[in-house]
Amino acid sequence: MKAVMSIRTKAYFVHLFTAIGAVLAMLAMLAAVEEEWELMFLWLVAAFAVDGLDGPLARRYDVKTNAPQIDGVLLDLIIDYLTYVFIPAYALFKSGLLPGWTGWLAIIVITYASAVYFADTRMKTKDNSFAGFPGCWNMVVIVLFTVQPNFWVTLILVVALALAMFTPLKFIHPVRTARWKVLSLPVAVAWTGFAGWAAWTDFYYVNWIHIGLISTSLYLLFAGIAQQIIPARTAA
Repeated sequence: MKAVMSIRTKAYFVHLFTAIGAVLAMLAMLAAVEEEWELMFLWLVAAFAVDGLDGPLARRYDVKTNAPQIDGVLLDLIIDYLTYVFIPAYALFKSGLLPGWTGWLAIIVITYASAVYFADTRMKTKDNSFAGFPGCWNMVVIVLFTVQPNFWVTLILVVALALAMFTPLKFIHPVRTARWKVLSLPVAVAWTGFAGWAAWTDFYYVNWIHIGLISTSLYLLFAGIAQQIIPARTAA
């Protein structure tokens, strides 16, 4: 009985750990309102790390069975919409990277398309990847802040990724997609480090940070599509 209570307690603590993301989202929003972009992204990177850890913990302690009173999936989606979509869209709009009507178009496209996508019951594939771009705008926007491309490039990228949400293109989950996980997981960890460093240094140009952030982003963006093109090896 004691062991049962222990695992239930741990399961509830996993939910409480997930909920930390809501606090980090508020801290990021407060920084964004003050246009302290580097601090905002540091909070978002911290939220990204929490999001990467809570899933494995939830499966380890089987929260659906041991802490069913709290819907962990719903809790995670609420926080993800804030940290992955809402706050990055606000930052993109207020930063001036997309001037005038382009900024308005971007925030409408990002928030609207992401709301529909997050409610889509078909967003996950059989191998625990994502069907369509999974609305990771926090990752996209921090790269845009770091690289600062021409605003037309930024706008085209935003529209293209929003459209990609509703395509059969596959995007990996670095933690849950088993295929290439031995590479994908370290790449995701490296991306977190590069993104955190870029934010910490107020996006000051450092060649190896830029190369690292761009290369890891490209891998995470296109690895799933590559898996669709390259057939998996079957056991003999």
